[in-house]
This record gives sequence, structure tokens and C-alpha cells, in this order.
Amino acid sequence: MAEEKLLLAERAEGDPAVAVLTLNRPKALNALNAALLGELADTLEALDADDEVRCVVLTGSERAFAAGGDIKQMSDSTAAEMVKRESPNPWKRIAAARKPLVAAVSGFCLGGGLELAMTCDMIVASETARFGQPEISLGIIPGAGGTQRLTHAVGKARAMELVLTGRQISAAEAFDAGLLTRVVPEADYLSEAVALAGEVARQAPLAAQLGKDAVLKAHASLLEVGLDYERRNFLVLFSTEDKAEGMAAFKEKRKPEFKGR
Repeated sequence: MAEEKLLLAERAEGDPAVAVLTLNRPKALNALNAALLGELADTLEALDADDEVRCVVLTGSERAFAAGGDIKQMSDSTAAEMVKRESPNPWKRIAAARKPLVAAVSGFCLGGGLELAMTCDMIVASETARFGQPEISLGIIPGAGGTQRLTHAVGKARAMELVLTGRQISAAEAFDAGLLTRVVPEADYLSEAVALAGEVARQAPLAAQLGKDAVLKAHASLLEVGLDYERRNFLVLFSTEDKAEGMAAFKEKRKPEFKGR
């Protein structure tokens, strides 16, 4: 039997200028492993070179855009193994995509899933979607932009609460906080995202790309420094007993007992 594709790529019906990418690990709630992130980075780079494509929609399943990183893959990994596995860093490659990206979010959008959605330029969410950075419950912190892009989107006070408590928030709260572009009925999240991408695709393509570039430059230098600092702290925590306990507790479906070491 052929191996199931981790990422599905197609063109929007009736609009070849819009590419639709679907994360395809539904049984794992689209947990982001190294292979999936690498394939997504490769595909976005290929779409950047495709003159027919002017905007990209990234989505998951109705149950989960992506519920986080792959805990099974991370739980036994050292900091050195994480660095080796992610060289070159797929998160930086994804963030470097030149063409506008629209995230179409339904269900869980947590941890690395929220970090991936925030790497996109606009987020269209189902009214039933849930957002959060729950990494602290695993004895770690967000490591792919969660402390940085979230702060830029919702401000220090809200970001600090979400990072330090791991609390999940509704789509309505996320929209009010400035995290989302639109909140729509559950049945319409993908079609609304494709329609928004089509609207972008009908604009002058170079202007759209350079407009995106200019908006991102509003905080680019601070963001780059912050992302590197965040990644350093994230990897430091991979050598702690609390990280091992947090991930073991997750797999064993019990509450962790953190010791501060």
C-alpha cells in the first residue's frame, strides 16, 4: 500500500492562482513532525517559483488545524538532536515564503499549530476553533515563534498569560485580541479562506508580495532577535528533568509533577 502523503497540494476550484495545501496527519491531529514541516517548506519554495500561483491557503482538518508538535518525536530528543533534525530550520524557510499565505483554521490550533498559523499572513478561523500555547504543561516553552509572534499580535499582557498558563481561548476571544483576520461559521472556514486568497490573487502580484514584505518589516529586526532567543531557551529546556516528566505525563495521560530541575 502506498504511503499516505503528509501534505496534500491542489489548486482552488475555478481559481488556479490559489494553491490549497492541507496538512494530512488527521489521526495525529496534524501533529507537526520534522518530515511534515520539511515537506511544507519544500512546497512553499516551489510555489514561490510558480508564476501562476499568487496566493496560498494552508489548512488542516475540521477537527484540528494542528494540535501541536509531535510529542512522540520530541519526547526522547536531546537539544543537539533537535538542532540536527531541523537543519536547515524549516520554520525559517516557511516564514520566508514570498507569496501571501492564508491559514484556514478549524478545531484545535495549539502549540506548534498556532505558531504555524501565525507564520501565515492572515488567519480565517471557524467559530468553534480553539487556540493556545500549552507547551508549559510539558515543561518547555514555545520554540517556533509562540513567544514572539503572539506578543506582536495580542500584546504583552495577553501573550504572557497564554504562555505562562497554557490556557486555550476561543475564536471569539482570539479575534478580539487581534490574533485573527476573520471568524466565520464552521461550515465556511475553508471557502471563506479561499475567497480571501482569491481576492488577494486578483491584485497586482508584485505589489502583493512587496506589500507583505513591507508589513512584515514593521518589526522584523526585533522579531529575528526574539526568535533566536526563544529558540535558545526552548532548546535549553530539553536538557531538564521537568521536560522529561512533562512529556512522559502527557503520553501516560496523567498530571506532571515538576521539580524545577
